[in-house]
Amino acid sequence: MKRILLKLSGEALAGDKRTGFDDDIIREVALQVKTLIDGGTQVGIVIGGGNFWRGRSSDSIDRTKADQIGMLATVMNCIYVSEIFRSVGMMTNILTPFECGSFTKLFSKDRANKYFAHGQVVFFAGGTGHPYFSTDTGVVLRAIEVDADGILLAKAIDGVYDSDPKTNPDAKRYDEISLDEVIEKRLQVVDLTASILARDNSMPMWVFALNDKDSIVNVLKGEGRFTKVTV
Repeated sequence: MKRILLKLSGEALAGDKRTGFDDDIIREVALQVKTLIDGGTQVGIVIGGGNFWRGRSSDSIDRTKADQIGMLATVMNCIYVSEIFRSVGMMTNILTPFECGSFTKLFSKDRANKYFAHGQVVFFAGGTGHPYFSTDTGVVLRAIEVDADGILLAKAIDGVYDSDPKTNPDAKRYDEISLDEVIEKRLQVVDLTASILARDNSMPMWVFALNDKDSIVNVLKGEGRFTKVTV
């Protein structure tokens, strides 16, 4: 694949601390992404904000305001992670759907394509810029807009299962599953809005465990454990 978008959860990057960041995990991700960049693959990244913000469950905060705080959490995450990427020898830029002063630049397809063409890692922060849409929808939307070849979903488990393997030891793992099946069975790959958007725009996804050794590089090689979500 020439161009991919990589979705990382804030919680996964926090590691065992469950909040903030685990720099060792981020550095390992950065080194894998550098391998892809050096091999000619263009990489965009979307990061969730859950390691900083879980207030959506609070009854005392308006949903719109809670989502806005969540969007800003993803901006903080991207600034932090992009600096570690730079420390291992990559150039980065952060694009947001709203103004953040001099911290980021406004998203446009042309601007993203320019950065990709110069071998930079492009971080897409701030979700869609609107409340009621998750970073799942954000990564699918950006992948479609920049004509990515696919989305890599780095999770805490090694693929898509028919039920939660943490609570059901007999959960079935899929090597490959269609987006139609994901939607019909309401499987937790990405949220429903993102699933429908991906299906309607023929955007395939690969689901894998971030903590597996060289997992990002291996998925691009077609190796290791993952689930391919087809269109």
